[in-house]
Amino acid sequence: MNNTNKQIQTDLKSWPFKEAQQLIKRNGGLLNFKTPNKGYILFETGYGPSGLPHIGTFGEVVRTTMVRNAFMSLIDCPTKLYTFSDDMDGLRKVPENVPNKKMLAENIGKPLTSIPDPFEKYESFGHHNNAKLRSFLDKFNFDYDFVSSTEKYKSGFFDNIIIEILHNYQKILEIILPTLRKERKNTYSPFLPISQETGNVLQVQIEEYRPNKNTIVYTEPTNQRKVEVLVTGGNCKLQWKVDWSMRWMSLDVDYEMCGKDLTESVDLASKICRAIGKKPPVNLIYEMFLDENGEKISKSVGNGISVDEWLRYGSPESLSLFMFQKPKSAKKLFFDVIPKTVDEYISYYNNYENLEKEKKFDSPIWHIHSGNPKGFKSDITFNSLTNLVSICNTDDKKIIWGFVNQYDKSINPSNNPEFDKLIDHAINYYNDFVLPNKKYLKIDNDNIALFEEILAVLNFKVNENSTSEEIQTLLYEVGKNHKFENLKDYFQLVYQVILGQKQGPRLGSFIKLFGIKETIKTIVKKIEFYKL
Repeated sequence: MNNTNKQIQTDLKSWPFKEAQQLIKRNGGLLNFKTPNKGYILFETGYGPSGLPHIGTFGEVVRTTMVRNAFMSLIDCPTKLYTFSDDMDGLRKVPENVPNKKMLAENIGKPLTSIPDPFEKYESFGHHNNAKLRSFLDKFNFDYDFVSSTEKYKSGFFDNIIIEILHNYQKILEIILPTLRKERKNTYSPFLPISQETGNVLQVQIEEYRPNKNTIVYTEPTNQRKVEVLVTGGNCKLQWKVDWSMRWMSLDVDYEMCGKDLTESVDLASKICRAIGKKPPVNLIYEMFLDENGEKISKSVGNGISVDEWLRYGSPESLSLFMFQKPKSAKKLFFDVIPKTVDEYISYYNNYENLEKEKKFDSPIWHIHSGNPKGFKSDITFNSLTNLVSICNTDDKKIIWGFVNQYDKSINPSNNPEFDKLIDHAINYYNDFVLPNKKYLKIDNDNIALFEEILAVLNFKVNENSTSEEIQTLLYEVGKNHKFENLKDYFQLVYQVILGQKQGPRLGSFIKLFGIKETIKTIVKKIEFYKL
């Protein structure tokens, strides 16, 4: 956004611009913005590599990227996005979806980058999951820098802030201890020494803090000997909330978002920053995802959707749209939301070019495509396409393209590859969710007159030049003629007879896509079967 457009930034209503405005305000405001001493604005996302990357990881990175793009459109300042892996964390439990569980169980408590890789491909379990994370992010072409907690601890990068934390440990205890249970207060310390005997990350009582020597003293659990250890050089890890604040201060993070379950952690980490005289980053607290029953999605329970599962039925852009919409509201994430979201994406895309210039900045399309939408255009909805696959009862893309081109001769797989992928998604969704639940109703004495009237309408009142709206209006009149108290019951009957399902697209749009002649043939076959 050039300078002539910057005056509209206060009128922008989409949440990424609101977040960007907070970040601008934090650094002096639009007119007096001051680039930080490090030379850039730093956005950060966090990842716990005790498990594989999941849909929440994607959501956090794509949402942060949207804020970053909004910021860059308003301010001429370099930016970076760090994806930080907390790979020095101790392994707490053995994941379910890995081999060599016995080996991992023997390494409970050790840093993830000190545990052998159960897949036997990388230097450690942490390195394996970090590689999966980078591959996952690269698949979506995210612009990011990967940062390893282990590397930063062991290289000494964190040492200066860790020493400041040691000098201010009493202030930090005063912040953290009131939030803990009584039994935990007695042993809590900001520092977790790495045992020289076992290699474990120890949660032990610290008996003495020695800021003048940059050391702490504790009793080694294996032999009950007192040990004095430096807090620097990767000899100690910090407790989670303290570790998070240390990371913010060491890297000079300007922006990081997180889930609602970490609200208290954000608050305490921010207080720790201020206690040491540092400025915490701007934070967005987003709501958690729910399953179809309204229960919180859990990786261990397995009641969510993976990224790969979403991409079997919808585009990456549709997943980005789902993440864009109302991040501060809890949302149900299950398979039924995918077709709806795909169609919402198509609708937003089709309307984008018609928006006034300043309105485009608040469109999800601007944020999904970083202000540069790619070529995709179709008024054929995913819902209609799935039903076209359904009535054709085929997974042959050539047949589907044949019907599409009767409706719109201008598109083909070469000039609209995104629509070609949409056909793949529709076929997959049909095979996995529609086909197993198909249950056709037969035309009978109670409804034969209705279908004969629909047939007459299509034969004598509709032609190839009729619009989908004109066809829809005529079909509405048929329902009214047959005294349906609720026209939804009328359309449901038609769907069940023609498509074998209780729900479907707008009939006018679907008939226009499937073809008037083909629809007539289908209904004739149903009527002939009734008359046998």
